[in-house]
Amino acid sequence: MKKLKFSTIIGILFVIITGSLAHFLYDWTGNHFMVGLITPVNESVWEHMKLLFFPMLIYSTVMIPACRRKYPSIVSSYCLGILAGTFFIPIFYYTYTAILGKDVFVLDIAAFLVSIVISFLLSYRFTLSGRLKPYTLFLLGLVCILLICFIVFTYRPPAAGIFADPAAEAEQSSSNSTLATV
Repeated sequence: MKKLKFSTIIGILFVIITGSLAHFLYDWTGNHFMVGLITPVNESVWEHMKLLFFPMLIYSTVMIPACRRKYPSIVSSYCLGILAGTFFIPIFYYTYTAILGKDVFVLDIAAFLVSIVISFLLSYRFTLSGRLKPYTLFLLGLVCILLICFIVFTYRPPAAGIFADPAAEAEQSSSNSTLATV
């Protein structure tokens, strides 16, 4: 149990660091197509969900083989953690922006950090309890579907608010006001 607790703390730190670096990686690589599949290509809420999803997915591929014998439900537990944390980001964002009426950078960072902690706490508790073992294939399937969605929607996003890039919308709005005054 101490090893699992230590691994959970290391996982939280790993996702915080790699997720934070991933925020800038697409720009740092000169907008490399392949890098964009796993890191944000714009400032949309959808793209920011990748900051938790991919680092935690990578970390889980290390933890699962290392702990699977001792904790048979670790696969389902990590899948639940990945899904819960990833979806907490837009839930928190849309809740606080609906209340405040605006986006607050500090709250965006808080949402990222809290979602990571939630992800790993859920993974830790369900790994110890073993209650999710019967749902392994279902949860793994959901993670795979979300992975495919991230890849497909990176460069072909649906016309929905979660996929909208606020920076592009602001630029579009600015262009329209300039045209209107001319």
